[in-house]
Amino acid sequence: MKYLVTGAAGFIGHCVAQRLCEQGHSVIGLDNLNDYYDVSLKQARLANLTGFAEQGLFTFVETDLADRDAIAKLFADEKFDRVIHLAAQAGVRYSIDNPMAYADSNLVGHLTVLEGCRHNKVEHLVYASSSSVYGLNSKTPFATSDSVDHPISLYAATKKANELMAHTYSHLYGVPTTGLRFFTVYGPWGRPDMALFKFTKKIIAGEAIDVYNHGDMRRDFTYIDDIVEGIIRIQDVIPASNADWTVESGSAATSSAPYRVFNIGNGNPVKLMDFIQSLEQSLGIDAKKNFMPMQMGDVYQTYAEVEDLFAVTGHKPQVSVQDGVAEFVHWYNSFYRAKRYRRIV
Repeated sequence: MKYLVTGAAGFIGHCVAQRLCEQGHSVIGLDNLNDYYDVSLKQARLANLTGFAEQGLFTFVETDLADRDAIAKLFADEKFDRVIHLAAQAGVRYSIDNPMAYADSNLVGHLTVLEGCRHNKVEHLVYASSSSVYGLNSKTPFATSDSVDHPISLYAATKKANELMAHTYSHLYGVPTTGLRFFTVYGPWGRPDMALFKFTKKIIAGEAIDVYNHGDMRRDFTYIDDIVEGIIRIQDVIPASNADWTVESGSAATSSAPYRVFNIGNGNPVKLMDFIQSLEQSLGIDAKKNFMPMQMGDVYQTYAEVEDLFAVTGHKPQVSVQDGVAEFVHWYNSFYRAKRYRRIV
């Protein structure tokens, strides 16, 4: 089949594009290569797909999702079978200082994708939501049947809006949509703005790491391979309409329209200090720690209820934090020692 993968130079998008190409699918990878973090890392991810480009399986398109005309033309020209929409302006904390970037990428960009799917009969749109939509929720594990009406960052609010927008298009135009609420994804090729990457860089440099809420936090860390497996499996599970569903009796994660929302996480939250200890063991270095109060827009705990996703895909996360962190450290050391990559043109 022919796929559009947005955010193809990003952490998850690059890995999903690679898996689809390995399966023999044709992939158009789209990204705007913005400078939110080191562009050379994004270019290196694309270079990692060079072999598939040479086989004619992968094509990179550098375009901004907010460019309505360009996205409409891309959809009309390529006639995608399925779309995996992972591009977004990421980062909870960045959204506090740069809100307009989130409106352009996460709202306008999501709408251009929905419009492309609507007008070109895409058979399934899978898109990235986020665990951040749970906001002020304190009941754990977080379930897709829970209310998500109290986000505490603009980033989270845009992800909730994405789900609402997708439902509207599923209801009005019959576009099958599946939203995935990601829980703290980590692993090789990860993002430099995330904790594991920042901690590793600082520990190796002998600098102190900032540990928020004095280390009293828990995260549902989910290894990239488990995330990719979940995405690949769920894109084959196309939602169908259900005339018997009602708002009063049905789950908020489903609808009378062809619409679904799932958590995609490990389902096993880990204490932040245990996560740091795993990193120290993998590096063979004790970290210097600068204990800090909780950051604005942050939450104490994330914990995914993942039984719904397991029920339809048959996949449960396999990689432990200890093994996943060790894999990241191995990649980090190899990548930043070699730095051999070239950009796909």
